[in-house]
Amino acid sequence: MGRAWKGFLKSGIILLFLSPFVYIFYHIDFLEFQKTPTPPFTNISVSSDPGSNQNSCAFRWLSPKEIHEENILLDSIAWPNTPSVPAPVSLEGTSNAARSKCVILPRPGGGSWLVGDQLEVMIKMFDFKGHPKNHGGDFFLTRLHNQALQAGVAGQVVDHLNGTYSAVFFLPWEGKSEVEVTLVHPSEAIPFLQSFSGERPNGVDYYSTFQSGSLTDTTLCNVCLPSTQQPQCNYTDLNTGELWFCYKPQNLSCDTRIKHFHKIRKPIKAEEDILFKTGVTMNVRIPSSGPAHVTVFPKKKGQIATRSNKDIPGPAGYYYKGLWNSLRGSTVKQFNNASAISQCLKNKVVLMYGDSTIRQWLDFLSEELADLRVHNLHITAQFGPFVALDHVNNIYVTFRCHGLPVCAGTSPVTELHYVANELNGVAGGKNTVVVIGVWAHLTSFPIKVYIRRLMSIRKAVVRLLARAPDTKIIIRTANLKQFPTRFLAQLSGDWPSLQRDKILRTMFKGINVYFVDAWEMTLAHYLKHDLHPQRPIIKNMIDVVLSYICPSK
Repeated sequence: MGRAWKGFLKSGIILLFLSPFVYIFYHIDFLEFQKTPTPPFTNISVSSDPGSNQNSCAFRWLSPKEIHEENILLDSIAWPNTPSVPAPVSLEGTSNAARSKCVILPRPGGGSWLVGDQLEVMIKMFDFKGHPKNHGGDFFLTRLHNQALQAGVAGQVVDHLNGTYSAVFFLPWEGKSEVEVTLVHPSEAIPFLQSFSGERPNGVDYYSTFQSGSLTDTTLCNVCLPSTQQPQCNYTDLNTGELWFCYKPQNLSCDTRIKHFHKIRKPIKAEEDILFKTGVTMNVRIPSSGPAHVTVFPKKKGQIATRSNKDIPGPAGYYYKGLWNSLRGSTVKQFNNASAISQCLKNKVVLMYGDSTIRQWLDFLSEELADLRVHNLHITAQFGPFVALDHVNNIYVTFRCHGLPVCAGTSPVTELHYVANELNGVAGGKNTVVVIGVWAHLTSFPIKVYIRRLMSIRKAVVRLLARAPDTKIIIRTANLKQFPTRFLAQLSGDWPSLQRDKILRTMFKGINVYFVDAWEMTLAHYLKHDLHPQRPIIKNMIDVVLSYICPSK
């Protein structure tokens, strides 16, 4: 437990909220259904097994315009078709990183590599029998780095759909750097990742505790539930339309629900486990055919940088000497002491909504700023809400976990507020900063659930910017994790995170929001990938956030 949380747990302070920080509470009367409600799902096959995949969800209603957008979004993340893997699952025709090769192509036009050039690496895939692959669909991560310089930049991968790929790198610094190509998943594993949460949530069971007097009961909950004779309680949010249902306890009413918690389902050994073996078929480096490094020279006056593929977008930024340099948006300034951070946040209201990867930012600020005190509101350390105040500099920072589904300890259901509803209560203005990060808890849900969640958040963002256009809205993207097992890769691995990352960026494109590109900031860094990035990466993320709030003049 971090120093900030220890401090706030000891403090025992009760904070009284005064104007302008007024909380508005919504009251919803929940209905009890004696039969299966319509919607939560279209019944395909009745099953009493909560782990069964025998039913298909009917998602929140969309307008024709939203349906059109959803189809475009789904097309944008469509993965190349790959031949189905026959049973029993075998490695014979599977992409084999150890037998495959990557090679650095010569500089277009010849000569030495220069700062600003675009480097291209060709990847050729072979299977476990040594045969060349003739289709695409493999999932790679690529990076160019120099650990001595603490420098790194992410590469962009192009799938040529014939077993070959191009990895393209921007060359932002001079000196010797190494190319790194990692096969995260072979193409043969992708269909299993797609089917894991294809039609309904999978891998996690959610529960609610109901209590009235001495009576207590616990029932299963989710956005859709297998059809049984047991009545269901409908907790669908009347404002956002977000679905949530629980089986009704036998001797208690639906309005006695008090707590939410989850259990990760014990993974069952599966035939496809062989396709998710770390170091064999998952997270394996591709060896280089020839030198794996390149030496880059400074560009001289009048020299023109080369681009081998002009259609490839450049990276969001790169690390040099451990510091993130943005290539899109604001120049990143360094806020290296408490005084600089406090001066930037002076007289600011910072409202953070999302998961624990956003809560890390509050942790960082409270640890760096001695005067920013996190107050004990007698709630759970995972969910919040947390409130931090710096009376000297008039800084107000809050964190609130996003609404269901959430996977972190036990929480009172009264504290699980949807982000869109929270944003509807924000006045906004030039001294207000809103931070949003919603992704990690939705990777085991169908992508349509995530699309609908972002649609409701985006509507609230647009409304907020309409009434208070000076409000700074900062969105954190997904980051890399590289979980080591088949079950965790399916539940919350890098491939489902990538799909949601793409959806997130596309949905907020053209809106006056600012991105913290956590995906590239974790990919380009030398530290091991982690669901909760380590402190040096968090420090760089905070520098990006503060640079948005206090840009260079």
